[in-house]
Amino acid sequence: MSTMTGRRPLVWAPTLAPPDRLLTLFAFGLSVVGLLLVWSATRMGGDYSLLIRQAVAIGLGLVIMWLVSRVDLRVVRAYVPVAYVLAVLSLAAALSPLGVRVNGAHSWIVLAPGVQFQPSEFAKLALALAFAVPLGELRDGQDRPGFGGVVLALLLAAVPIGLIGLQPDLGTMLVFAAMVAGALLVSGAPKRWLLVLAVGAVGAGAAAWKFGLVKPYQIERLLVLANPGADPGGVGYNAAQARIAIGSGGLYGKGLFNGEQTAGHFVPEQHTDFIFTVAGEELGFAGAAAIVLAICVLLWRGLSIARHASTPYGTVLAGAVVSWIGFQTFVNVGMTVGLLPIVGVPLPFVSYGGSATVAGLIAVGLLQAVHRTTRFEV
Repeated sequence: MSTMTGRRPLVWAPTLAPPDRLLTLFAFGLSVVGLLLVWSATRMGGDYSLLIRQAVAIGLGLVIMWLVSRVDLRVVRAYVPVAYVLAVLSLAAALSPLGVRVNGAHSWIVLAPGVQFQPSEFAKLALALAFAVPLGELRDGQDRPGFGGVVLALLLAAVPIGLIGLQPDLGTMLVFAAMVAGALLVSGAPKRWLLVLAVGAVGAGAAAWKFGLVKPYQIERLLVLANPGADPGGVGYNAAQARIAIGSGGLYGKGLFNGEQTAGHFVPEQHTDFIFTVAGEELGFAGAAAIVLAICVLLWRGLSIARHASTPYGTVLAGAVVSWIGFQTFVNVGMTVGLLPIVGVPLPFVSYGGSATVAGLIAVGLLQAVHRTTRFEV
């Protein structure tokens, strides 16, 4: 027997989650701060071309980020093979006559005078998408990836990593390895695979050393890390000037656009890989720490999205993106303050670079797409 109470019955229905506004806010805020630091690092001489290019990259990245965040993850999954093949082909093209060598690495493709892009940045997106397929699409009865899935995932990763090694670009290779390790970890794959990955990395490093694939300047950078005072006018110049710039900022910095080291361009590549020195000098320890904290908040939101994803595919995809951004931040800040050897990786969302900026914001869009499919009860 039923009774009418005049009230609607309480119905529990799944619905799409709203956008993670905190994630978007911090990605946008970091990009704006980065734009200001790039302006400060490149303002001398009255040439604003780099500032304009970075602003355009941020605008383009934000638009694509929003579009990607609105796409159903199943649609994204359908185009993963296309994205992976295009990424591999573009990495191969960078090694062909179409590519150009910048800072010792054959890792850029020139599309037109003044217009170039770095395929490895977009290959990070393709790897995150492709790696999540064998690790995140489980068969009936499986609660974690099987042997075949893990092997297939490692083979998918080996191709772009090998092409990047031929450039050579050690920093990006390390980022790819971190993405692989992070994806394996969040997928629930047996921990022995992480051990296999570590042993393989050590073996690859030993082989590179034995066959002379490790460049002399890379060995010198390791020696400088062991002895920071070695050759401050030569191979140790970048590291020494970076420490001077950051240390001179003190607690609160000299003020935006007031950095003497920055204005004098004492630190090479201060608008790209060494942008953190500009933050340290002009914003001080407080400002530099705030940038790191903001990235940590972004990573926290990404981990939360990975944890609550509605599918294993979404979990692995989000885990790979978080590993990418987190490891790259750790390496960039670490090399800038002298705790790690110098390798060419930008600070996510902050360093100058159209390819890195657009790819990073697209990665945030993928996180939002995973979050959007998280269902909750209302």
